[in-house]
Amino acid sequence: MTQVPRRPLTLRDVSEASGVSEMTVSRVLRARGDVSQATREKVLVAAKELGYVPNKIAGALASQQVNLVAVIIPSMSNMVFPEVMMGINDILEETDLQPVVGITNYLPDKEEKVLFQMLSWRPSGVIIAGLEHSDTSRRMLEASGIPVVEIMDIDGTPIDCAVGISHRRAGRKMGEEIIQSGYKNIGFLGTKMPLDHRARKRFEGFTESLAKAGIEISDQEFYSGGSALVKGRDMTRDMLERSPDLDFLYYSNDMISAGGLLYLLEHGINIPDKIGLAGFNGVELLQGLPVELATMDACRKEVGQAAARIICDKLDGSFLERDQILELTPTLSRGATLRKKG
Repeated sequence: MTQVPRRPLTLRDVSEASGVSEMTVSRVLRARGDVSQATREKVLVAAKELGYVPNKIAGALASQQVNLVAVIIPSMSNMVFPEVMMGINDILEETDLQPVVGITNYLPDKEEKVLFQMLSWRPSGVIIAGLEHSDTSRRMLEASGIPVVEIMDIDGTPIDCAVGISHRRAGRKMGEEIIQSGYKNIGFLGTKMPLDHRARKRFEGFTESLAKAGIEISDQEFYSGGSALVKGRDMTRDMLERSPDLDFLYYSNDMISAGGLLYLLEHGINIPDKIGLAGFNGVELLQGLPVELATMDACRKEVGQAAARIICDKLDGSFLERDQILELTPTLSRGATLRKKG
């Protein structure tokens, strides 16, 4: 595991790496003064390779950190992350620390920009969604010299600490439940996976459990953009027109699963005997649906609380190294859209 350095990088580090004076480095990074293009590029390349972020705290505060915790998440329109924020706030409101949120829209280059801006204010810690980051973002986090907690996922190697569930195990568990309920012709509907790493890991675990039972995914469909009921309806319609023999639909999240459920109900399709379905996230807002969805809770609020506690413990020196990776256990709810096990 990469160790977070004991001190943050300074202008001197960039000066030594680029072979120019600290004053010149300062001019380049502040975009001030007359500096040749060749020197400017040399400094910027060195800064990027080191993961150096300029310090925006001026004067007497320059060597200190502010009482802010940078929280970097993909979306606030997704119902998952407001609950994570509630968990973080539950813990930090009892301290002098204040969360400040940055949104990445699941885009690595946007994450780099948000992270660069937030680290330039020298926060006391960073809570960031996911374990997958660009090389530039990873270098900035490694070089920050502050506590870093990656959240929502533990399937990988964290930069510092990680809190979340194993999405591969979650996918495997759901696959096992579906197989034990007697379904064999299974379709998958979900987000495009190059950017949604956690959905990809659930899909990998899901298909792994099916393969052990000698079952392959019969059909699959992927979408981009935000999750919505209408997408779930449209995808379900298209898939069943294409593959009418499917007896189970597994969705990457509850919102599109709810759209699929409404489509099936409108067309009088018997649930769960003719066709079953399941989602993921355990979104409370959807508990008022005519039929309760099978789903799995991602421990969202608990993840936020645990991440904030780690930041606080690291800052006051009470953190135990054995807690660097904290795995939470999601709860599977069978709802009314899975047949009883045979």
